[in-house]
Amino acid sequence: MTEATQVHGVLDSHGERAAPLQTVYVYEAPVRLWHWINALAIVVLATTGYFIASPLPSTPGEASANFLMGYIRFAHFASGYVLAVGLLGRIYWAFVGNAYARQIFTLPLWDRKWIWGILYELRWYMFLVKRPQKYVGHNPLAHLSMFLLMLLLTFMVVTGFALYSEGAGRDSWQYKLFGWVFSIWPNSQDIHTWHHLGMWGVVIFVITHVYTAVREDIMSRQSLISAMISGERVFRDDIDS
Repeated sequence: MTEATQVHGVLDSHGERAAPLQTVYVYEAPVRLWHWINALAIVVLATTGYFIASPLPSTPGEASANFLMGYIRFAHFASGYVLAVGLLGRIYWAFVGNAYARQIFTLPLWDRKWIWGILYELRWYMFLVKRPQKYVGHNPLAHLSMFLLMLLLTFMVVTGFALYSEGAGRDSWQYKLFGWVFSIWPNSQDIHTWHHLGMWGVVIFVITHVYTAVREDIMSRQSLISAMISGERVFRDDIDS
């Protein structure tokens, strides 16, 4: 943690005043590594998943000479494993990392300041207020969004491995761990549909996430994009909330 000039109006994740620091080390290396690997895995999964659901037209020539869909499926399955292992690693780091590493796994629903922060951030993103609140960790709205994303990613991993187990067989570890999903949706096409809808939910989150990160970096005068590279949150001015 490095100290610089004082910044007024900087809040912690629960809306309390944080220490008068302009540069705060927030995101540890494992969190940053997970973020970027997870982002890459999601891009590959969304792209290949789209083509699995809507296959490309047939290619000319002998079937043995064309393995395009096979490569697409392999990339999808490999990225799915990366996503699943990364999710387990991220959960582990929530226990051994700093306070900001575990923030997105719990919701302080009983905290009125946190609820107020969600409403304030919604107004800020809709240009209804002139000044942003400044948070060392995730702001309340981002906190809630990341929590919901973790639930969605868990759902995608569970349904994805359940679908994978159909090809792996009933003796596979995938079916032993995730075959129970078929007791909820006996028709595997229903699982395909929910898995596909989940993909679009992740895509919508990514688009919103990129927009808000760029917007906050510019308008709130606090670093978000570079913070996920260096780990340090930088507050560029002394605007008082």
